[in-house]
Amino acid sequence: MMGPTRLLVLAVLLATPFAGSASTQDYPSRPVKIIVPFGAGGPADVTARQIGNILQENFGQPFVVENRTGAGGVIGTVEAAKSPPDGYTLLMMSNTQTANESLLTPEQRKYDLMRDLAPIAPVNYSDLVIVLNPAVQAKTLAEFIALAKSQPGKLNYASSGQGTPYHMAGELFKAMAGIDVVHVPYRNSGEARSGVIGGQVQMMIDAVPAMAQNVNEKQVRALATTGKIRSTVMPDVPTADSAGVPGYEATIWLGLMAPAGTPKAVIDKLNAAVNAAVKRSDVVRQWTAQGAVPLSMTPDEFEKYLRGDIAKWADVVKKLASKVQ
Repeated sequence: MMGPTRLLVLAVLLATPFAGSASTQDYPSRPVKIIVPFGAGGPADVTARQIGNILQENFGQPFVVENRTGAGGVIGTVEAAKSPPDGYTLLMMSNTQTANESLLTPEQRKYDLMRDLAPIAPVNYSDLVIVLNPAVQAKTLAEFIALAKSQPGKLNYASSGQGTPYHMAGELFKAMAGIDVVHVPYRNSGEARSGVIGGQVQMMIDAVPAMAQNVNEKQVRALATTGKIRSTVMPDVPTADSAGVPGYEATIWLGLMAPAGTPKAVIDKLNAAVNAAVKRSDVVRQWTAQGAVPLSMTPDEFEKYLRGDIAKWADVVKKLASKVQ
């Protein structure tokens, strides 16, 4: 016969799996934090708040966005990676993180994306737009390229920081156009946008949804968009490919990840909820009007997508020889 102590131990061991299962089934039972490693008002921040509101409606728990900016997305990404793997801390990331795998050394970024974080789901992608301060004497992309070639190293362009999609798009544009334009990194996209509007910098490559209003209000001049076809939001603006830089293409995409080790059941539950959210007719309608396209994948499909994007940017970084020292 078992004594009382052994019976108690057996009872605990038998109860533990069921307790864990119930915990997963009840997820989320308290507020969930979504870390956005970029500034307020940018595409990642706006999208995180929108998706967070929908998840809050679905699950009945707050999904609270916290901006943790700095170091080209590194600070927020590290915080997310080091958080408990329980599903209560998520990361709204972009191709900044996949580019940083090659652009930054392990010592600089302090994390390994595919080791330290688990894919949940992509959210959307947007084309970018190349804009100028209106004072710049160039009305077309070809004219700007000619101007830059006549003044090597004299003109500059803004981005939201090293390794961000805007920085990488700018470096790729410089290489393919054969121009020397100086990179001026800001702390976030909002400050970079203010820099080009205010004339502190001449050029910026920004997300179409974020810059569309500034273009419409003529605070900046749009030269080209960066997709394969013209943007539905800016149909009168040519693509860079057709306007003077054949083959040029760049986008920004967003997705959700969680700390590595987060239970698969939680990942799958969030994946299903996010995929449902991005397919909602009101969300699709709003994003279409802004120039954003929904993305929907399983966690495994998103993992494959991430690894492919890391490989793509590794090739770009190698060709551009733009690794941060």
